[in-house]
Amino acid sequence: MSAAWVAATTRGRGLARRRLGRDGALRLARLEGLEPALAELAQTPYGHDVRRGMDLPAARHAVSAAALWNLRVLAGWGPALGAGRVYALVAGFEAANISGHLAAIDGRVPSPPFELGSMAGVWPVVARARVPAEVRRVLASSPWGDPGTEDFAGVRLALRLAWARRVAAAVPEAALWAGASTALAMARALAVGAAPAPGTPAARDATRLLGSRWATARSPGDLVDALPHSVRWALSGVDPGSWAEADLWQAEARWWVRVESDAAALAVPPRPDPSVVVGVAGLLGADAWRIRAALELAARGGGPLAEVLDAVA
Repeated sequence: MSAAWVAATTRGRGLARRRLGRDGALRLARLEGLEPALAELAQTPYGHDVRRGMDLPAARHAVSAAALWNLRVLAGWGPALGAGRVYALVAGFEAANISGHLAAIDGRVPSPPFELGSMAGVWPVVARARVPAEVRRVLASSPWGDPGTEDFAGVRLALRLAWARRVAAAVPEAALWAGASTALAMARALAVGAAPAPGTPAARDATRLLGSRWATARSPGDLVDALPHSVRWALSGVDPGSWAEADLWQAEARWWVRVESDAAALAVPPRPDPSVVVGVAGLLGADAWRIRAALELAARGGGPLAEVLDAVA
């Protein structure tokens, strides 16, 4: 194992030790108001991006940006060729940037783009596109592939499924996470009647990760029954007769809890190994998700509301 992997795994574990963890997130969630939570969070490693006075959307974005910064540092410590696993995981931030750019073209108010630095793929080119057709052309000639549509919602779903496909291919340790994430994406798409049409790139990616039976699902129960056993846990708590947002949010929370558990196991082995870096990346992602949820609960008044986070994450 190269000296670069030794550095990456050692320093990566150092990053993981700086997480706030479940207890830290619950402490934030119990604070009565967003500003007290931001004041405390700004004194932690998340203070790299989080500032007092932010509104909730900006604060949530800043938490994600801080996690991204750590992932970029993590990739920089590893061997150039071996950092591919982190690059594949970070591509999710590029997907968010592309979706945000399409939202702006569509006249919506997007979140600020994430700073990708040397980990950017097609984002610098997409950022110059002025119409959806240009975005689609750029994606079609990139690892993202042709989304098969220029519709905002359709491209966003295609990007999420393409990211899962890329992660499953490049990060074997995270293949299960990618499949379960696809199951969640399909549940949300079916909930709003926006499942990808057969033969589209999004449908093909869903089939690669879930098998073909998902296409026959018309209800939560149908989809759960159609999923491979390896990812069925992703929707195990969803009411078979409902697509309630609360159910799907809890399913997402369980997904992050599973990612965190798996990632912790990956990060444990004493010998330097690329899987340790994947584990650290998973731990950082899960911590950021929990902190974003905690900020939202604090913004709603905190106190007893923190029990919502305590119950699911």
